[in-house]
Amino acid sequence: MDVSAISSNDDAPDRAGAVKETARRQLVELGAAGLSLEGVARAAGLGLSDVEAVFPRRDDLLTALVIDAYDASGAAMERADTAGAPAGARLLAVTRALRRWSFANPGEFTLIYGSPVPGYHAPEDTVPAAARTPAVLAGIIRAALEAGELTPPRRAVPGPPLLLPAAVEAFGGVPEAPFSDIIERGIVLWSNLIGLLVFQVFSRTHDSVKDEAAYFDYAIAVAAESIGLEVPPGEPTD
Repeated sequence: MDVSAISSNDDAPDRAGAVKETARRQLVELGAAGLSLEGVARAAGLGLSDVEAVFPRRDDLLTALVIDAYDASGAAMERADTAGAPAGARLLAVTRALRRWSFANPGEFTLIYGSPVPGYHAPEDTVPAAARTPAVLAGIIRAALEAGELTPPRRAVPGPPLLLPAAVEAFGGVPEAPFSDIIERGIVLWSNLIGLLVFQVFSRTHDSVKDEAAYFDYAIAVAAESIGLEVPPGEPTD
């Protein structure tokens, strides 16, 4: 790394980028709990004051990494989405894209979906980036609903709605029966997706299934049944 190119206060954005790049490598090597400004500065060939000039505290650096990870994973899904295609095919495409990103960036995946970092509490600044993944799923579900591609559920969620107002607003309102619980079901789909990725990225399924990519597609198709959506068989993928 050319330290001279990022050592000036006039080049704070370049320095911030270099610090984050080093920190991402250390996420893989040390885990988020092992991240420190001193360690990042040493690995980047910078002085501690240079790092503190752009990230005064470790938590500031973690927050930047969290936002970047959510943005990158959400962008991968958005790029894979094809508006106008059948909703089942769209769902398979975007979830496969998130899987590819997760395996390509295990440190960042672990940062946002692994165990909480002791002493770190993500601020509200991270919420818009974190919302990108569920927003992609919600857009596909809403399109499927409007296109008549959903099968009505055999069992509605019992009792009063289980949603916070923000979730209803993000989806665009509660649909009429028989799909009045589709937002709750969408959250089930979302949690199933993340749980499946956790199992696969952390090698919890490698000794149970002989083709993890094919199993992922199967699991997404099964999870999609909870919202009444049929996912077509996909072409094999790595």
